[in-house]
Amino acid sequence: MPLFQKAPATPEEMERHRPLDLSPEEVSELDEGAWYARAYRGDETPQLTVRAIVMGAALGFVLAFTNLYLGLKIGWHIGVAITACLLSFAIWGSFVRLGVARTPMTILENNCMQSTASAAGFSTGSTMVSAIPALLMLSATAERPGGEHLPWPVLAAWTFFLAVLGAVLAIPMKRNLINQERLRFPSGTAAAVTLQSLYSKGEAAAGKAKGLLFAALAGGVVPLFTSLNVARQADAAGKAARAALLPGAVKAFDGLPGIAGAGRTYPLSDWNIKLDLGPALIAAGALVGLRVTASMIVGGLALALFLGPWGMESMWTNPAGATVPAVTRPQAAWREIGLWAGAPMLVTVGLLSLALQWRTIARAFTGLRGRGPASAPPRGEGGRPQEGLAERVARTEVPGAWFWCGGLFAGAGVIAIAWRFFEIPPYFGVLAVLLTFVLSLVACRATGESDITPTGAMGKIMQLVYGVLIPQNATANLMTAGITSGAAAASADLMTDLKSGYLLGANPRRQFIAQILGIVPGTVATVVGFHLLVPDASALTGGSGGEAPFPAPAAQQWRAVAQLFKLGVGNLHPMARACIAGGIVAAIVLVLADKALSGERHKAYRRYVPSATGVGLGLILPFYQPLSMFLGAAIAAIVGARKGRAEAYVVPVASGLIAGESLVGVVVAALNNFVLTMP
Repeated sequence: MPLFQKAPATPEEMERHRPLDLSPEEVSELDEGAWYARAYRGDETPQLTVRAIVMGAALGFVLAFTNLYLGLKIGWHIGVAITACLLSFAIWGSFVRLGVARTPMTILENNCMQSTASAAGFSTGSTMVSAIPALLMLSATAERPGGEHLPWPVLAAWTFFLAVLGAVLAIPMKRNLINQERLRFPSGTAAAVTLQSLYSKGEAAAGKAKGLLFAALAGGVVPLFTSLNVARQADAAGKAARAALLPGAVKAFDGLPGIAGAGRTYPLSDWNIKLDLGPALIAAGALVGLRVTASMIVGGLALALFLGPWGMESMWTNPAGATVPAVTRPQAAWREIGLWAGAPMLVTVGLLSLALQWRTIARAFTGLRGRGPASAPPRGEGGRPQEGLAERVARTEVPGAWFWCGGLFAGAGVIAIAWRFFEIPPYFGVLAVLLTFVLSLVACRATGESDITPTGAMGKIMQLVYGVLIPQNATANLMTAGITSGAAAASADLMTDLKSGYLLGANPRRQFIAQILGIVPGTVATVVGFHLLVPDASALTGGSGGEAPFPAPAAQQWRAVAQLFKLGVGNLHPMARACIAGGIVAAIVLVLADKALSGERHKAYRRYVPSATGVGLGLILPFYQPLSMFLGAAIAAIVGARKGRAEAYVVPVASGLIAGESLVGVVVAALNNFVLTMP
């Protein structure tokens, strides 16, 4: 099989490669034999072409910055595939009209393009918003408050090997979960439906793409005024300094009564209750939804009104003999005490939600042992053996040899780096890779059934395992969890993309290659972007008295767990210990209440139960971030209630605002750190 196919050059060739007459919903009902007979067209229709890979790599490279920016801001990732499909369709249509290209891409070319873009823009960024920033924060000391970055070649190699490992771990799961069990993989199904609609309703798709691009332009203007340090002024000490033309947040609520703490009353802005001017958070709230963002407000207000003031008055004599409060100043309450309530909530939510999916876990291991459909021979319609089907499966599916060779290559790279740089003995590195395969299996099935990839929960399981195996080694605790989280995210992302291809009749082997080819541009983008956005640990913690531009909530909870194993509970402030217990109990109550009300009979009451995830995030973020997200969710809810043309533009416009602010934000960070440094 040649690596690349030839793109169609004439309208007649394009006509021969039209999309399927079957809709993705109809394809999803076909069994494996019927799929090969009625839907598969990966042999004759071009899909793995040079132009598809170049477009996917370029879009994925750009979108990787947006996910890194958003992940460090609020701990969320957004799907890349649908955004890439809209942009690619619009861009390539423009190329054809301008005479730069002779033909548009086929639907299967765009499917391969979105695989490459998704690998670059999504699957390589997981570790860069969790384990890596947590490690940087742990390296900060009183003598070196900025901490110490990993050498960039080490970071790049680590990111690359994790993404490759995750991709190859998905190989033995694909046929069982997609061809035979036909799990839905909702995001993959949505991507297939989007592509099908692009080729049948091009005008509507072009309108959405324009909305996305105009929103990106609008979002990109804001950081030029609120973040680019072009103005010269004097700082608090009277020294010359640089600042942005406009503040990043407005103290809109300081006219209201303040909040008391430690004998004095502080204005609301000191408790981070102010209005952030960045559009990315508003747009993110529109995508996340009203229930979660309202719950974030609940968590943030609980911190500002109760936990923070209580923490400022709660004194303790630590093991060094110093008397210290749980909270030293209002601005730091979210990371000094909110973290110890919010992080346990998020950990408990992840683990308990996973435990409640015990049937999913059982089915995953049943399929792995060969007692489920994964071990069944290829069969045609009606479950009857179909002549020649086994040969077609062997010719189109990813070979098992790729799993073994790729697994040995990527696994060896991960184990070697973990041994050399992260103090993880090789035998524990081998164990981490083996456990990662098992946990990736669970994560992929959970994604297929619910569209939720529990990478956080997978990472927490590894932190608990290695907290016992290698106690008091925070680096090993973080990075073994990073192996599982990063690889599981890459596995689930590949399975989601393969589902999209399956519904469109694509060749899975060619699509797997497209996914692998996206890892290199994604690695470059995330490593470069991380160093630009986070020059040192103060960007994550706020340093001494400043605000943290990137609070990295995922990294904050990972760091909290690692510190707990390293220092022991006895070295924590008593209030922090109480918050840990309270956070665990609150999460259990909220998760079980949500589960109890999830049936049709009580569904109407479920919306009144706060989201445990939302409350936990509200506790570990500065309040202005949940506030902006809540405003965005409220706007989206109002627009969505109209059920008209405007509703269809919520997702593309929100995605555009995020892309615009984050891309320009990365450029602004580079200018501030390397050009606009002298007063």
